[in-house]
Amino acid sequence: MAIEQSYNFRRVSDQVSTSGVVPAPVLEALKSEGYEAVINLMPDDSQYAVPGEADIVTSQGLEYCYIPVDFTRPTVNDFTQFASALDGLGDRRVHIHCAANFRVSAFYSRYAVRAGLWTRADAEAFVGDLWKPAEHEGWQPLLEQLDGTD
Repeated sequence: MAIEQSYNFRRVSDQVSTSGVVPAPVLEALKSEGYEAVINLMPDDSQYAVPGEADIVTSQGLEYCYIPVDFTRPTVNDFTQFASALDGLGDRRVHIHCAANFRVSAFYSRYAVRAGLWTRADAEAFVGDLWKPAEHEGWQPLLEQLDGTD
């Protein structure tokens, strides 16, 4: 099984991919697929969390960034930690995931706009292809705040 078969997988660029939950056998093969880092936004107590994920990733020599974002209460601080982690990885090849690629798509889309990689329309299309933040408490206000439209 390859990373592309992970739930709601999206290849953003040669350096960045996103998805929902990544099964343990796929995590175990990330280094062989050329990945150098993983950012996980899914709390370890999620029913979808992979036991021992940090060990699976770091045992391959990959960097592991764990930013547990409460899906029902996302915060600007969560986003700030995410942006800082992504900035810190530079041009390393990274896979970013959560449970369904909802947290990730929201955060990455705003990061890409702020970094000048995407337009706001690109960001909205990326998120809208996966989910509707307005249907989930806390997300639309956060995205508006990150967009500077609150």
